[in-house]
Amino acid sequence: MPAMKQPFLLALTICTALSLSSCALFKKKGGDTAGADGDYVTGTPLPDRVEGANFFGGTVDRKQFQPVYFSYDSFTVSDSELAKLDPVAGAMKGMPNDIIIAGFTDDRGTEEYNRGLGERRAQAVREALIGMGVAASRIQTVSFGEEMPADTGSSEESYAKNRRAEFGVVKK
Repeated sequence: MPAMKQPFLLALTICTALSLSSCALFKKKGGDTAGADGDYVTGTPLPDRVEGANFFGGTVDRKQFQPVYFSYDSFTVSDSELAKLDPVAGAMKGMPNDIIIAGFTDDRGTEEYNRGLGERRAQAVREALIGMGVAASRIQTVSFGEEMPADTGSSEESYAKNRRAEFGVVKK
């Protein structure tokens, strides 16, 4: 094999291995869509999607809980924001309704990157609620990325308002 092809093949092998290993966080079993029976995210089963439940539709109440805000380019729920999950977890233990957590970003970055970051934010909030005793089967997630900003400005203050996860309570 010519010497020039060896570095290329090594680089191709490494890229392939890295892309396959990054898929380990989101592994699917069963259906073809997120939420189909048997799908898992970070080891926790995703519930089936509630038919007719649309985060921005009339079947979901979006003003019941405070949004959780995130630092720039982060999906870690900070200690100060974690306290906002206590009322959500308490309500979930006392009501039959499911919730949808929607992840959002500011408009810096590509649409694809922001959609992924929004999903990781929603999943981080979901995992924290599961850790507080909320049944995983009652929490759906969705990402809107940079779509639907809370503040359309281009200042750091505006960006900070857009880096969030919001809750929607599915009406029964």
